[in-house]
Formats: sequence, C-alpha cells, structure tokens
Amino acid sequence: MSELADLDALRRLMPPPTDGGTTVDWTALAVSWGGPFPLDFQRYMGIYGPGVVQNYLSVDRPEPKVPLEQAPRDGMVIETANAEADWGTEEKTPELEGTSPVLITWGVDATADMLCWDASDDDPAKWPVVVYQRNESLWSRYDCGMVEFLVRNFRAEWPENPLGGEFLWGVSEVTFQARG
Repeated sequence: MSELADLDALRRLMPPPTDGGTTVDWTALAVSWGGPFPLDFQRYMGIYGPGVVQNYLSVDRPEPKVPLEQAPRDGMVIETANAEADWGTEEKTPELEGTSPVLITWGVDATADMLCWDASDDDPAKWPVVVYQRNESLWSRYDCGMVEFLVRNFRAEWPENPLGGEFLWGVSEVTFQARG
C-alpha cells in the first residue's frame, strides 16, 4: 500500500480522537537526531498525537535527543537507549544477524516489547520497523513504515504476531486514547 492508503486504513480501523494531534517542531527534532523522521510518523502525530493504542501500545510524543541524564523518564531517548542495550545481548532473526542498526524507539507496549526504526538509511521513508519481542527475547525486522506496521498488525497480516500480547493482533475496531 501507499503511505496515504495506509493512513486512510489506519483511520478506519482506529478513528482519531477529537482531542488528538499534536504540533511538533520536526526541524528541531531532525537536528537533534541527525536527520528527519519518517513522513508517516509525522502525519500520525498530526492526526493522533501521543497516546495509547488499545490500552496496550504507548506511542509517546517525539522528543529531542539529549544526554540520558537530561531525558524525560520513559520517553523516546530513554527507550532508545534501552533498545540499544538489548540489541547487543538478545537474539535476532537471520536477516538481522551481523547488522548494526541505528535504533530509534517510537513505541513500547505493556508486555515490554520495543518498536523501533532502523534509521541507518539517510532516507527515512526507507526505515524498516524493528521489533524487540520481549517474551521471545528476539529482534525482528518488518520492511515497512510505522503506520503500515500498525495496520498490518491490526489485520493480522504478518505470518505471526510480532508482539508479546494479542491486544493489537487481528482487531477490527481499535481504540486510541490521546494523552498530553
């Protein structure tokens, strides 16, 4: 699917809240992280903003990359550091063996799975989603963007559920709760 078709599908599966959407200084974020964020994520934030999907997956407001001691608790910077630490010690699917991705965490769920991008490519449209599924202690790559990943998970279109819980797997009506 195209990015806009994925976004339309997401809106049908997970209606945006009336109080959703957030304004983000994407230029400042690009400077602090060393490059722009994917357009589908930018559009997602403009429509939904930070919040919780199905009372299971937390998608926080993107934040500038700062030293860990200055980072907000449980935000993008801290969760990215957690992902980097787990990358070095946990199993990987064969396509990830021997790779050294540039991880940026965009979501964390209630079973402590981490949903990241591999931001190694200069073009953020080419960043695959990389998931650490804590129950299996396994990293896996999904060659799509964040919005397509969510849509395909809601529709149960992967060979198996990439996450540790069933809350986002094969659901026809998804709830989203915005939070500031």
